[in-house]
Amino acid sequence: MKRRLLTGGTVLLVLSQFMLSTTGFGHGDVQPQAVDTEGLEVLPEEIAMENPYRVMGGEQYELARTIGASAYISNCARCHGLEAISGGIAPDLRMLEDGEFGDEWFMERVRKGYTQNGAYKMPPFENILNQEAMWAIRSYTETQPRPE
Repeated sequence: MKRRLLTGGTVLLVLSQFMLSTTGFGHGDVQPQAVDTEGLEVLPEEIAMENPYRVMGGEQYELARTIGASAYISNCARCHGLEAISGGIAPDLRMLEDGEFGDEWFMERVRKGYTQNGAYKMPPFENILNQEAMWAIRSYTETQPRPE
């Protein structure tokens, strides 16, 4: 059996092709992005534990979903997947329901982030996103089709 040695140039070419082919797997910006929530009803300072835009319904809920879609792409898709379809790295946000993993869990996780063994698995967004933006993202994710 012949063994073939790769030259430095060949190794560099193979690595560069690998890097090009894998960079398409990340989605969204690396740095969390602020969200323009103009048009959404301003919420009280106290953090709501149920999606207020869902409760309001109508135009506010539709606007929240639209703003939430853009905010999701900029801040969440990198880990949670495009269209909220998780690739297994992070929870599938389409699957959150009322109860243990519903609105209250969502808001707490987005605000405070999540650490495991001292390492952030999800950064806290409390000082980056306002409450309106967080609920807009929830409005978007909860309306994405669930897997059958």
